[in-house]
Amino acid sequence: MGGTEAARRGGLIGSISTTYHKILLNPSYKYLLLLLGAPVNLVVFLFYLVQRRKDDYTAAENRIRSAMLASGYLEALQAEIAQQQKRKHEFFKQKISEQQLQQEVERIAQARFKEELRDRTTKELLLNNKKRLTMADTFDRLIANPLFFIISLIPGLLMYILIFLYRSPYLKYIVERLAMTILVIFGVAVLVFTILYLSPFNPAANILGETATPEQIAAFNKMHGLDQGYLTQLWNNIKGIAYFDLGKSFSGNEDITNSIARKFPITLTLTVISLIIAIAIALPIGIISATRPNSFFDYTFMFVALIGLSIPNFWQGLILILNFSIKLQWLPATFNPENWLSIVMPVIVLGTGLTASVARMTRSSTLEVIHEDYMITARAKGLGKQTILMKHAVRNAIIPIITVIGLQFGGMMGGSAVTEKVFNISGIGSYIVDKQFIPDIPAIMGGVVYTAITISLVNVIIDILYAFFDPRIRSKMKQY
Repeated sequence: MGGTEAARRGGLIGSISTTYHKILLNPSYKYLLLLLGAPVNLVVFLFYLVQRRKDDYTAAENRIRSAMLASGYLEALQAEIAQQQKRKHEFFKQKISEQQLQQEVERIAQARFKEELRDRTTKELLLNNKKRLTMADTFDRLIANPLFFIISLIPGLLMYILIFLYRSPYLKYIVERLAMTILVIFGVAVLVFTILYLSPFNPAANILGETATPEQIAAFNKMHGLDQGYLTQLWNNIKGIAYFDLGKSFSGNEDITNSIARKFPITLTLTVISLIIAIAIALPIGIISATRPNSFFDYTFMFVALIGLSIPNFWQGLILILNFSIKLQWLPATFNPENWLSIVMPVIVLGTGLTASVARMTRSSTLEVIHEDYMITARAKGLGKQTILMKHAVRNAIIPIITVIGLQFGGMMGGSAVTEKVFNISGIGSYIVDKQFIPDIPAIMGGVVYTAITISLVNVIIDILYAFFDPRIRSKMKQY
């Protein structure tokens, strides 16, 4: 039992050491590693300084330096450089004092001497199958001691977490995408706030009305922090978003976090249902069209898809209400969470454009791969048509389809405001539209940023799906 535990711990230590070496060679992560594990790395650096004085490289360097100095190498080098510098200055007709020339010669000679010393020392170590001690080597020696590893766990916890994440290409890939997502969300927050801050609308005047006195407007601005500077307001808004505490809205004095918590799921539900139904319809249509190009089915499906792309959401919604609600009275004209039939028309409106886009992309992407060499090879092997289509054609054609789905999802989240207005849906889209003309800065910031968070997370999922479906991406992840 003890031997197994020791072997397991040894494997862990070896993995940590190997990953530590790799990270130090990666400029993007090197300084992050040193920063997160600053206390541990400081101890390692101090040990490194002590051990470097008596390592093989230092001993060889001292011996070779003494031999070079004893042989008069430095003096000969200085004399050679002095002649070169004199000829150079004479050629360019430059006047230089003897003292300046001597300083110049000394500087160049020392640099060349050090370079030659380094080259000779490195060659000797290579011949003797030795290498120069590095900070990573010192870390290896220290981490091999179980006591040091245990003591360093607390001060170096963040560093070890980074090492753990770096060990797994997939985890590292996901964390990198999440980190970029945070930067994107931060950028969106800054951009949206800046636009609202510079907008000509006056929240106090719009809410209090034309009869408001300057004193009332000033009191309103002070109460909501609008009398503060740009950076102060920006910081307060970003801090509120980070802590999920957006405060009160300017109009209605409602808690913004609770409002978004009520409205955002409605928009997200509509979008996700539309997405699922659209994919379920579009993928088979696109594949059938690709396998039967220039046929009646192909022309019919693509013509319908083109119509779907051309129809504006608001017009389609009004036509559906006119026919199915007013004339036929089959479906309710407005959204009601308690009546599942009320979701049918909004889902159709939101999903029409996505269905058309995905169907067209599926067709073109499948057509592109269906004549590749590996498809011919699969047929030559005698594989069934269904196997070739699903395992080889669709799997290789799925990457651009996933891209379109991800982009369209973002468009649906942003474009849902029109659909929500048409069907009187109290979602995040209509909420932002209602608040933007005040402008109710905290409410708009909350709605836009949390929409951006959702879209960014979907894009992270899309990136992960890339790696899942495409082995080339997985291979690059392991190399990176």
